[in-house]
Amino acid sequence: MDKELHPVIRGAESFLLDGNSIGVLICHGFLGTPQSMSDFGQAIAAHGYTVSCPRLPGHGTYFKDLERFSSRDWFARIEKAYMELKESCSNIFVVGQSMGGTLTLDLASRYGDIAGILLLNPAIDIPAFETYREQPASGYVDEDKPDIKKADAVEITYSEAPVKAYHELLRYMDSVKPKLADIHCPVIAFRSLEDHVVPPGNTDYILSKIQSETKRKFELQDSYHIASMDNDLEFIIEKSIGFMRDTVPVREMVQVTHDK
Repeated sequence: MDKELHPVIRGAESFLLDGNSIGVLICHGFLGTPQSMSDFGQAIAAHGYTVSCPRLPGHGTYFKDLERFSSRDWFARIEKAYMELKESCSNIFVVGQSMGGTLTLDLASRYGDIAGILLLNPAIDIPAFETYREQPASGYVDEDKPDIKKADAVEITYSEAPVKAYHELLRYMDSVKPKLADIHCPVIAFRSLEDHVVPPGNTDYILSKIQSETKRKFELQDSYHIASMDNDLEFIIEKSIGFMRDTVPVREMVQVTHDK
């Protein structure tokens, strides 16, 4: 894996919150950072869970750093964090938003011991991005402001992105799509009714293809794409905690400690 050439933006760092022996691995989205999942992660940790949210390579530094990494690097970072949680946690849930949902699905297709997955506007097919397939990898894309309905929400992200990174995202979604049938763990999904990035139909498609016996879907009435920073966050937290408690009841709050 290459190295990033620029420092991490303050506030965009990975975070690890120690808790009990049930771990929650959080995957942020394309062009995003752990900051976009911080409020969600803090709320989950407040209920006693151990929470890990790694920063994906090339994210949260400078947009040209994205050119140095592939989807294999992004997945490797998530897989490493999963393995690290397994060292101290007996059960692990994986949460993913947008491309983080794609990473979550990929991980769940490979590791059958995952306790359950939680998807927030997961991405598997984005028609609006198809135009980038034929564009030169050396180009750049001007990014719109983050798709968040909440007026005072501020996400750390890039104002530009390499076309090469979009190529990686498109190829990655293509590669994960046929793996959906290999997923059998319990799943809960949240779908914003108004999403200007990932068509809401992505969630329905994913749920129709995975083989899990337990599938639950909730529609978000007052959020756009970055739901973890939007008006329905408290609802998402409530339903997520309920899902995890129903799936793996917390009988003993066994405290775990990680080296920082």
